[in-house]
This record gives sequence, structure tokens and C-alpha cells, in this order.
Amino acid sequence: MTMLKCLIGDLGFAEGPRWHQGRLWFSDFGARVVRSVDQSGQVCEVLPVPEAPSGLGWLPDGRMLVVSMNDHKLMVVDGSALSTHAELGHIAKFPCNDMVVDARGNAYVGHMGFDIFAQPLSPQPASLILVRPDGSVQEAATDLMFPNGVVVSPDGNTLIVAETFAQRLTAFDVAADGSLSGRRLFAELPGRAPDGICLDREGGVWVADARGSACVRVREGGAVTDIINTERGCFACALGGDDGRTLFLCTADGYTPDAMAKKSASIEMVRPHPV
Repeated sequence: MTMLKCLIGDLGFAEGPRWHQGRLWFSDFGARVVRSVDQSGQVCEVLPVPEAPSGLGWLPDGRMLVVSMNDHKLMVVDGSALSTHAELGHIAKFPCNDMVVDARGNAYVGHMGFDIFAQPLSPQPASLILVRPDGSVQEAATDLMFPNGVVVSPDGNTLIVAETFAQRLTAFDVAADGSLSGRRLFAELPGRAPDGICLDREGGVWVADARGSACVRVREGGAVTDIINTERGCFACALGGDDGRTLFLCTADGYTPDAMAKKSASIEMVRPHPV
């Protein structure tokens, strides 16, 4: 059995993990703050984001981008100052979510598309929003069922997004101007709720399964090659560490405000078996 090690606990809800400059950066949107942590568990508070941070990334000039969920903005961090990089509210009517930033500085931001706390639940399609380095905004892809975790291949030519409520990963071709085309199925994941994702060196996608209390590795076509059991909800994942092969998992008892108030969320880490 692959053993998990807790890196950091007592979090409201960890999201958007990214390995950058020798540390794991993440959003605790239960506490409304961005933090970073090294592999010994030493934590640094980066900055507060009052309307709740989610996806993280970096522009080519080194400035950090942060999704501000509840006011539908993409923020940029310049030193210790937080300012608006792009307004997304004309497209996103419900909270914004995860994001990836490619090597050109194009940011791809998902949003929920419906009220996930409403009863009965009524999922509606949403879009993936492209924010170019100059802050201009357009819809890059539509009719996605809760676009969530998103990755771009190392060559910059392929984007993969998790559609949580469609139980699948969807791939696109990325043009030089950042636009998307060639929509196709990357992998069906029946019975799972793909949330955050990350891409390994061999082209496999690690998928945090919020429904199945696991993180699974899937190849294009749908073959699942590895399963890391987390025993509770797994909502995001990232690869990092000195050799890029440590898997960091954001786990929690739930996404609700009550669950976040208990500060029971954690980031756990594991060394998956070599592929």
C-alpha cells in the first residue's frame, strides 16, 4: 500500500497547488489566503485575498496571478500589492475556480456555471475563459460541465481540462494566439468526479477524485494506471519536489462552509510507484 504523509494540516480548504521555486504554493480559500510550504512543512503566508483565492500561476515576468473567486476577477501580485489583471464577471456569473497559466502568460480560468449549494442541484454548462498577458478576455471553450482542473502540455500545444459533472477529461489544441480548437475526449472517468489535475512527464494525468476519495492516474483513452486512496475527498493535486515526482494531494472532509470552519483540510504527499 502506498503511504501518505501529511505535509500540513489545520487548513480551511486547500486548492490550486503549484510547485514553484522550490516550494508548494496553494490557496486556502477557507481562510482566504495564499500560502506556500516547503517539504519540511515550513509555511509562509503570501497574502490575503478577501474574496477567496483559487487557481494560481505565474506570468513570464515572474508576477503571480491569483483567481479571486467570489468577485469574478483575475488578480496580479506585484511585490506585496494585489491588483486586478482582468474582470471576468461579464462571463462568469458564479464563482471562478481553477486556472493554468502557460509559458506565454495566457491564463485559462474555469468557473462553476451554477450554484453548487442549491437544492435540488441543477448543473449547467460553463466556459473556460482565456485571459491574455495584456488582460484582454475571451471565452476559449464553451459547454463544459463545471470546468475545473486544467493543464497545458510542456510543448504548449495541448490543453486538458477536467469536467467534474461530466466525469471526463477533455482536450484541445492550443494555437499560437492562445485560442483553443480540436475539442476531443481525453478520458472518460465513469463514477468519478475529476477535480484538480496535474500532468506527469510520461503524459499521464493525475486526477483528484472528489467523489471517490482518491487520486488516480489516467492515460489518454481512459486507462487508469494507478490509484492513491486518500480515505476522504481529494480535491486537487500537484507534482513537485526536487525531482518533480512527489505528488501533493489536497484533501478535506468537504467543501461546505461548515466543513471549512472545522479547519480539517490537509495537504498530503506521496511518492507514487514509477510508471
